[in-house]
Amino acid sequence: MPGFTNKPIIIDAREHLMGRLGAVVAKALLTGHKVRVLRCEQMEISGTFFRNKLKFLRFLRKRCNVNPQRGPFHHRAPSKIFKRAVRGMLPYKSFRGRSALRRLRAFEGVPPRYQRVKKQVAPHAMRSICLAPGRKYCTVGRISHEVGWKYQDVVQTLENKRKLKASVAYGKKGALKKTKRAAFRAVAPR
Repeated sequence: MPGFTNKPIIIDAREHLMGRLGAVVAKALLTGHKVRVLRCEQMEISGTFFRNKLKFLRFLRKRCNVNPQRGPFHHRAPSKIFKRAVRGMLPYKSFRGRSALRRLRAFEGVPPRYQRVKKQVAPHAMRSICLAPGRKYCTVGRISHEVGWKYQDVVQTLENKRKLKASVAYGKKGALKKTKRAAFRAVAPR
């Protein structure tokens, strides 16, 4: 992670393992950084989908017997699931931990304000690096969808629109670069 700055660290969570990314993010939060995590629905968890779904269903059964409205609260959205995982890695009952957790924002998809911003990855948390080839894994978005998250289709359509826009913009940028290069060559002294 970069040195201390007031700008937030923007992480693209696609193809990252949730627990490992959570550890990296928790450390950055405790050192005073603001962190924004994008595309939480494409984050991954090691292990088969079926096993992870059973784990989550077991978690859903945990509730207050007297009055379930008292908690524990089971969020279905991938961003909230990730936030809770990070909360478990912070001393969130102290002022330091509470203020660290406030510095974290997690999103499904890529919100418009972060679409043209350079995003980072955490190599120590990437599935392709951490997980042995051939090992099973599943996405957080799929588990969320199975246990009651209703916005998978909405996020998917918005992401497709964003990718289409980005590819058009990238094509224009490439064409502009090519014409600039040709112009420089034309006026360069020989």
